[in-house]
Amino acid sequence: MSAALIDTEEQHDLRAAVAALAARYGRAYFQRKARAGEPVRELWTEAAKAGYLGVNLPAEYGGGGAGIGELAIVLEELGAAGCPLLMLIVSPAICGTVIARYGTEAQRRRWLPGLADGTAVMAFGITEPDAGSNSHRITTTARRDGEDWLLTGRKVFVSGIDQADAVLFVARTEDARTGRLRPALFVVPRDTPGFEYRPIAMELTAPERQFQVFLDDARLPADALVGDPDDSGLAQLFAGLNPERIMTAAFTLGIARHALATAVSYARTRTVWDRPIGAHQGIAHPLAQCAVEVELARLMTRKAAHLYDTGRDAAAGEAANMAKYAAGEASCRAVDQAVQTLGGNGLTQEYGLAALITATRVGRVAPVSREMILNYVAQHTLGLPRSY
Repeated sequence: MSAALIDTEEQHDLRAAVAALAARYGRAYFQRKARAGEPVRELWTEAAKAGYLGVNLPAEYGGGGAGIGELAIVLEELGAAGCPLLMLIVSPAICGTVIARYGTEAQRRRWLPGLADGTAVMAFGITEPDAGSNSHRITTTARRDGEDWLLTGRKVFVSGIDQADAVLFVARTEDARTGRLRPALFVVPRDTPGFEYRPIAMELTAPERQFQVFLDDARLPADALVGDPDDSGLAQLFAGLNPERIMTAAFTLGIARHALATAVSYARTRTVWDRPIGAHQGIAHPLAQCAVEVELARLMTRKAAHLYDTGRDAAAGEAANMAKYAAGEASCRAVDQAVQTLGGNGLTQEYGLAALITATRVGRVAPVSREMILNYVAQHTLGLPRSY
């Protein structure tokens, strides 16, 4: 396990190459696009051509044949340069992983090459107004109508539908053997009749918008269902949720590294009373503490990715939840301290730190709140009784 926490030579080279690419775009490019409400298409396209977007997908479908660990490296390095691409979490990590592991051969050939080379983008819809992300309370349902499916329900906080070709929706359908409702995943093209989406006004500066979705008997062909109708939809669902947590950790860690780098550079050069402010322990120690916390969260993220990529799903679930929690907490503190280090300058557009305050809150709230992660650890790691 210890060796898995250190980059291999290939991972080191990948990290350096992605960092070099991202540095040519940088925070100013990303913020300009985000404030204009435009997708970062140039960066996305160049990263795709280099093979970075599909590095985790199977080689036989155009991917890099590596794992979530490598895709997390890509996302972290993009974030460290000030360009955290949220759709990397959604399209290749969640949707690509689910289709690669559980999709039919036709579904793999239809979607994976495009997800790998960036020419296709897929969004993911699970959260509902009343159920949150609790798959047992989801009310979006799919029912048979001849050979077709009719999908009805409502979703919220679906990222990037306007940039996507289709959405992978989590619904519930009747199990033919037991009659009970069970989770099922459906690929729904964006132009499907009965599928309506509207933007949600967010206090979040990002190139990816959030949407609420209304599904009103959206008619889907039989092959819209991911995998075999008799397979367990719960396994398919969780195949995407662990990568989601690992990638969310990488997303927020990249932001934290960018904020710390900005603060450290400022503290080295900003001179007050004839010496750089970074010489004062009141500035230096909080930044050093943030650096320690970020590095510890990075180690847990690497562990979670290693466990997932080696097929140890149960252990990966625990580690992925811990990594996402640790990264969210460390990133919020790092950005807060970076803003404090710069003082008034930390709130200016020139340095671009203030917008990261809301961005890092995403790591505490989504895709699952830190309180629910603590519930998970209390019950599954410590063996404490449930309160709900």
